[in-house]
Amino acid sequence: MYLDHAATTPLRSEAKAAMDEGFALWANPSSPHAEGRKARASLEDARERIKRALGWEGEVIFTSGASEAAALALSHANAGARLASAVEHDAILKAAPDAERLPVRPDGALDLKNLSEAVRREKPLVAVQQINSETGNAQPLAEISAIVQETGGYLLADCAQSAGKFALPPCDIAIISAHKFGGPIGVGALLVKDYAMLAPSGGQERGYRRGTENLPGVLGMAAALEACSDPYLDPAILEPLDQLAQKCRDLGGTWLSDRLSDRTPYIRAIAMPNMSGSAQVMRFDMAGISVSQGSACSSGTMKTSHVLQAMQVEPEVADRTIRASFGWNTTREEVERFCEVWLDLAQGKSGAL
Repeated sequence: MYLDHAATTPLRSEAKAAMDEGFALWANPSSPHAEGRKARASLEDARERIKRALGWEGEVIFTSGASEAAALALSHANAGARLASAVEHDAILKAAPDAERLPVRPDGALDLKNLSEAVRREKPLVAVQQINSETGNAQPLAEISAIVQETGGYLLADCAQSAGKFALPPCDIAIISAHKFGGPIGVGALLVKDYAMLAPSGGQERGYRRGTENLPGVLGMAAALEACSDPYLDPAILEPLDQLAQKCRDLGGTWLSDRLSDRTPYIRAIAMPNMSGSAQVMRFDMAGISVSQGSACSSGTMKTSHVLQAMQVEPEVADRTIRASFGWNTTREEVERFCEVWLDLAQGKSGAL
């Protein structure tokens, strides 16, 4: 049972079929000969399909994933000071280590009063994740965008966890990652309203990115986006979590969604009352269930989550928190089994294994 979709979600059959077609187009899309032109035509068709699927009217720059897209935006945006919320993904924080950290409230929402004061400088670039990858909290990006726009700055929305599941927010620049919605690993895109927002940095992608385009990956990403449904997952599949939430509270655990400003259904952070998060991950794995402690990029470390720290979650609660995340092929039976094992572990029953 795989319940770590926020880390990566299984490849959709539609994406695999599109990639198989892409592998037959072996030429470099930048080459001027017939084979190259054929590959280029397929690449540009996929670019337009991705725009339509996302409802994006700006430009699309293909990258190797969200991390490269973040680095490209934060390094080359024609903007002034870099600002990032304190609960951003490590890919954002490491791409802009000197960025000013914007505080969040205990409910995970960006402190808008602080933001209004922080953006009072020349044309800032403000990075905010649409849906947090550890808690599932959604940021009020419409309000944030309005504040940033007043300064003439740019809003960079990290949509890695939301693209294909929710509509893109109002923003100037956005990041998407194919493997978060059923596309292949190793491909993503940076969306920009206008190329003029970025300084050129390479020879491909109209001069804004270096490296030969991953045509099979791009085709897989386009097909995966087109296969996403609305809603992304039938709400009935996740109903057993409602009963688990009350049992968690009754046992003295912490259901992190209770304190969020705007929770989303696909990511749940839960603190067990009597077992560390690392021990839980191992015990769930022994029971045949894949879950995690926070984001995949940092779950192997022993550090306390910077997201939970920024939200002022008590250290002992943060230490006992795991993340279960659900995706396009999750079944109700899997959710029920997760709830059963969680309760057995919380109650010290051996039947969990």
